[in-house]
Amino acid sequence: MHFRIYIKNVTMVNEGRRIKGSLLIDDDRIDQIIEGDAGPDMIPVDETIDGTGCYLLPGVIDDHVHFRDPGLTAKGDFFSESKAAAAGGVTTVFDMPNCQPQTTTLEAFDRKWRLASQKSVVNFGLYFGATAGNSYELGRLNPRKVAAVKLFMGASTGNMLVSGEHVLRIIFEQSSLPIMTHCEDSQLIADNLKACCRQYGPDPDVVHHPEIRSAEACYQSTALAVKLARETGARLHVAHLSTARELELFTANDPRITAEACVGHLFFSADDYKKLGARIKVNPAIKSAADRDALRRACADGTIYTIGTDHAPHRLADKVGGCVKAASGMPSIQFSLVAMLSLVDEGVLTMERLVELMCHNPARLLQIENRGFLREGYMADLVLVRPGVPWTLTPNRIQSLCNWSPFEGTTFRWRVERTFCNGFPIYNRGHVTDEKFRGRPVCYNR
Repeated sequence: MHFRIYIKNVTMVNEGRRIKGSLLIDDDRIDQIIEGDAGPDMIPVDETIDGTGCYLLPGVIDDHVHFRDPGLTAKGDFFSESKAAAAGGVTTVFDMPNCQPQTTTLEAFDRKWRLASQKSVVNFGLYFGATAGNSYELGRLNPRKVAAVKLFMGASTGNMLVSGEHVLRIIFEQSSLPIMTHCEDSQLIADNLKACCRQYGPDPDVVHHPEIRSAEACYQSTALAVKLARETGARLHVAHLSTARELELFTANDPRITAEACVGHLFFSADDYKKLGARIKVNPAIKSAADRDALRRACADGTIYTIGTDHAPHRLADKVGGCVKAASGMPSIQFSLVAMLSLVDEGVLTMERLVELMCHNPARLLQIENRGFLREGYMADLVLVRPGVPWTLTPNRIQSLCNWSPFEGTTFRWRVERTFCNGFPIYNRGHVTDEKFRGRPVCYNR
């Protein structure tokens, strides 16, 4: 039995165009996209949604999340964090391998796959983690099941650092899948930390975090990743750029070597440490306002290819301390879309470009099958957003298990009205509609 939902009187934003009209969902697919005032075909619909004043976008695809399953579920899990995703208009997430146990064997990958299938209310994909000792596994990965290879070229949460150009080159040569890198030079970071501790004590204030995880540490590592990609022909996507100088290493519209910016680096700067402290402590560190502004420009001009969140929930107790003791990472997936829409209001980028960065390009990057676009026959992953409705973020609105956000107290002027995942209305005006609904693992056109 098909369930048909008719969404009318909306402005659809898709593939560089704004289209006034309506869209018909038939079961889990987009059945019709109708321009203008015409109605759907003569087959009756089960529900009609009047979206007057709203924009209808493809569901956001977040290519970079840490949902903490398995092993770290006191912070969050696929169930709690996927509900936060749905509330934010995110219909597909890609989870990183630095959990416990790490997703660095085929067996661990399959266990995590089953866990996500049982718990996630949105669609998902999983990264396979590269290590110094598992390059032989890369040739065994199923390209229809594994999203990409994640490579930590800098020490971060989870102790998955791979260093040494020889070992890195083997991984770049062995992987037929895209490689997403975390780029920071660990030796530079270690040297900076020693110097900072000598001057400020064993746990320097978090304002010194961007001095320790410095712009130079980022640049040196990213330059090496780009060099290896060019020499081996690997498909490289560098995660969470944080500096203006790194942008010099990338060319807009290069199909082989691309970069991601994360919402935290686009909204906050080093000036915000005094107010927010360790709540905005992330790796790589949030840096200067000039770096933030350069990243914003790069989102607009095509140098940045995707926007992710690096969503990483921690208990607030884990965020106590300074550069050494406070955990790095912050939750942001529920408010990434409304935050980016505020940059549209400010003229930083267009709505069309936002959809390119958050919906189309993640689908292109990972070669996701039938998602990321408003196209007839594609899966009905959609988000309906309404402008001009100011609201202030308070803790009672937060879906993440950790129950805090660096955006608390921020007044947004856009609201996620509804989220549809595989045609199902999973989120409606403040509520996840059915906590028993489950998203699907995505497939890839490879």
